[in-house]
Amino acid sequence: MKKSYKLQDLDCANCAAKMETAINKINGVNKATVSFMTQKLTIDADDSLFDEILKETVATIKKVEPDCTVLIK
Repeated sequence: MKKSYKLQDLDCANCAAKMETAINKINGVNKATVSFMTQKLTIDADDSLFDEILKETVATIKKVEPDCTVLIK
């Protein structure tokens, strides 16, 4: 399953790179990209684990940049 989310208050490209590296290490993630320019997160992950992966992704983003918010529809 592949989904994209808008990021709010992502302030630096280096933080985006750190987030992307950390999210790609989460079990069940096939590929994740974090774009500083478009303020967008794209996750391609295992369908059966997606909700758990999303929770872990949000926690990872908060660790790297506490002010950044993932806008989940």
